[in-house]
Amino acid sequence: MAEWRARAAAHLERVEAFTRPRRERRARGASHPVYDFLFQYYSYSAGKLETWHPGPHEWLEDSPEARARFTAPAYVAANGLLVRTPGAMPAAERATLVDVLGVLRATHERPAHFGCYGMHEWAMVYGGHDLRHARVAPLRLPQPQLDAFVESRPVVCTHFDAFRFFAPAAKPLNRLPLRWDTRHDTEQPGCIHANMDLYRWAYTSMPWIGSDLLWPCFALAVALRLLDMEAGPYDLRAFGVEPVPVETPEGRAEYQRRQRALSARAQWLRGALIETLGAVLSAGAGDGDASANSVTPPLPRRP
Repeated sequence: MAEWRARAAAHLERVEAFTRPRRERRARGASHPVYDFLFQYYSYSAGKLETWHPGPHEWLEDSPEARARFTAPAYVAANGLLVRTPGAMPAAERATLVDVLGVLRATHERPAHFGCYGMHEWAMVYGGHDLRHARVAPLRLPQPQLDAFVESRPVVCTHFDAFRFFAPAAKPLNRLPLRWDTRHDTEQPGCIHANMDLYRWAYTSMPWIGSDLLWPCFALAVALRLLDMEAGPYDLRAFGVEPVPVETPEGRAEYQRRQRALSARAQWLRGALIETLGAVLSAGAGDGDASANSVTPPLPRRP
């Protein structure tokens, strides 16, 4: 019991570096244009993120405290232990995780592309459309100069859930036709949004995969979100965020260097998710069910 308590406390400590400031901002009606995204766009609550779960291969010593925290259907008490019960996973949840596994596998196998240079954020404010952070941060360039930059660059977004927030006039500039019904066909492991979504797939798979895998997916999402906004059109220096000026050759080189490093980190995590989730599903009902490749979560709003 002492071991899981210690691990739960260590998990809470590292997660609270993000959840505590989030709660403090909400209490005073403030917002952060970089980090609040991780709790607004993604639907996993701070409380759930803070709650530790063991890995799928681990068991816990049975006790009243453990039973109160680790409950059915994921856990069952047997012979003095609390053990995982993937066979008791509800059918609807299992179907969702089968689909998640399909997306992870398909994305993992595709070649990575690194030529977007974060232009999706610029396309969202093209023509002065939807300046969602205007109350807290000005644009780094005058609107006409910003629009001219968007028009001067290839726009090659591969992630539908970024593309759908493009300004209407910017959507025809994208070189790829992206649609909701085929959105996973263009997911690729160089995309910072596809890699950020590893956090979505990880928390969708909770508590079955365990917090030791959820946490690095969240930490990666933090790093990706920071690069996303550093390279964006807003001036966030008041928040301690220095720009990566992708409107210059030097800025684009820095962006791609960091994008590649984060993509390598994401591919390792994607492989770990595939292995872990595949094992959970196989333990529950056999490998034959873990082959679907489409997911239909609700469309989240963009903060």
